[in-house]
Amino acid sequence: MRLSTVILPDRRWSEGGRETWQRAEELGFHTAYTYDHLSWRTFRDGPWFGAIPTLTAAATATSRLRLGTLVTSPNFRHPVTLAKELISLDDISGGRVTLGIGAGGSGFDATALSKDGEGAWTPRERADRFAEFVPLLDRLLSEDVVTQPGEHYSAFEVRNIPGCVQRPRLPFAVAATGPRGLKLAARHGQAWVTTGDPKLSETGTPAQSREAIAGQIEKLGAACAAEGRDVAELEKVMLTGFTPDRPLASFDAFVDFAGSHAELGFDEIVVHWPIADSLFAADVAVFEKIATEGLAQLG
Repeated sequence: MRLSTVILPDRRWSEGGRETWQRAEELGFHTAYTYDHLSWRTFRDGPWFGAIPTLTAAATATSRLRLGTLVTSPNFRHPVTLAKELISLDDISGGRVTLGIGAGGSGFDATALSKDGEGAWTPRERADRFAEFVPLLDRLLSEDVVTQPGEHYSAFEVRNIPGCVQRPRLPFAVAATGPRGLKLAARHGQAWVTTGDPKLSETGTPAQSREAIAGQIEKLGAACAAEGRDVAELEKVMLTGFTPDRPLASFDAFVDFAGSHAELGFDEIVVHWPIADSLFAADVAVFEKIATEGLAQLG
């Protein structure tokens, strides 16, 4: 099992941003991700920086740490421009980028480009766009020249030379729990991401959460079988912080959480870098002990 972290883009690079990413590498995290949002929940009225520029800066400040988004969505992205940015980031990082990608939600990003804050896409409309977005992005990152008409996203004679450092393209970690998203994960993903069942986050129990996640993995397996693919080929990534569990509450709590989710088949656990007075508040000393010693306790 691997241990990774999410570093929110809420600090100026000159005021602790650089040092945080470098510390993530020093602590031995496998990957450091960041959210790809325009703003997010309780952080909306505070500092918040762009994901791709932040990851580009992190690429120049580190040498071993993998980097990624968790997750990018169609809410304010277009495959053509996103592909160009990702190819550039993959080059600058020396092939250390993973694209976490999902259908997006109904938060602030969903209406930021509207005239009046109205008209957020329905779940079906988000799924429709995601179903076009991922295959086109796959082609744009894999082929030198792409022309593809679409209802929502099109490309005409788009050139992406020389392509990704990672071949045939940088890996996709697809966040999905519904049937259409799981199909995309099975067809295009190198990894699958879940945050658990959101309905259980506040009122469920850890046991109920694990049962729900096991059900998601079963559905992923069925989606892979329908695509003629072995579900074991997909890395399984658990983004923490949205289940009834509190894995950063103590060292032992993390070991219990990681062990029970390893039994479910997860390859990677992702914990949020501590941010005081927020949903992601945690004891920094405990967090760093988890980073350096936590997985070794699993045997």
